[in-house]
Amino acid sequence: MPERNELLLRLSRFEKQFFPRYEKSYRRLVEEGQHPKTLFIGCSDSRIVPYALMDCGPGELFIARNVGNLVPPWDMSAGFHGTAAAIEFAVLQLKVQNIIVCGHSHCGAIRGLYDEPPPEATHLRAWLELARGAALPDGGSPGELRRVEQRSIVIQLERLMSYPMVARHVQEGKLFLHGWYYVIEDGQVLVLDADSGRFEPLQRQALAAPAAATPTEIDAGHWARFGSGA
Repeated sequence: MPERNELLLRLSRFEKQFFPRYEKSYRRLVEEGQHPKTLFIGCSDSRIVPYALMDCGPGELFIARNVGNLVPPWDMSAGFHGTAAAIEFAVLQLKVQNIIVCGHSHCGAIRGLYDEPPPEATHLRAWLELARGAALPDGGSPGELRRVEQRSIVIQLERLMSYPMVARHVQEGKLFLHGWYYVIEDGQVLVLDADSGRFEPLQRQALAAPAAATPTEIDAGHWARFGSGA
C-alpha cells in the first residue's frame, strides 16, 4: 500500500524533524493554554493553507474549515454544525479579536450551485444552500463565478452577525470581521473594504488608494457595522 507508506513517512518527518524545532513552543502552549487572536473560517479546499497564507505558527490561529467557507445560521435551522460551535468557542472562551471569512477562486462549492452534486451527496446539497443567496443568473462563466464567490463571503459575514455574541462584541469594539478573497493562481488576497464595498488588493488597502476592483454589489453603509476589515 504505497499511499499508506507515504502517509506514515510524512508522520515520521513531523515527529523527527518538525516537532523538535518547535518543541518549546508546543510545551509552552500546553502549559499556558492557547490564546489565538484570530478565528479563520476557510474552505476545506486542499489548495488553501491558512498557516502559510498568514505566515504564522502553532497557537496563532483558531481554524474552522468546511466546504465553501460557509457560516450556518445561529438559530440551528440548518441543524447541528461544528462551525457554529467553533464560532461560539472562539468568541466566548478564546475571546478572539478578529474573525476572517476567507473565500477563494475556483471554489468547487460555488461551482456546485450551478453543477449539482451527485444525488447521493444529500448533506452536501443541503449545505450548499447556505451560499444560494450569492448565486447570479449567469454565474456559470469564470468572471461571474468570481463575483459569486465574493458575494458568498459577504453573505457569510452578514450571517455571523446573527450570532448574539458576535454582534455584541462587534458593537462593543472588541471584535472585527474581515472578508478575504484568495486568488490562488496569483497568490494574491483581495480584502473587503468597508468604505467602498469592494474586494481590493492588499497593497491598495495599505496605501488607501482609490478602489478599482470589481464591485460586489455591497451597500457600504450597511457593511460599515462590521468594522474596518483592514
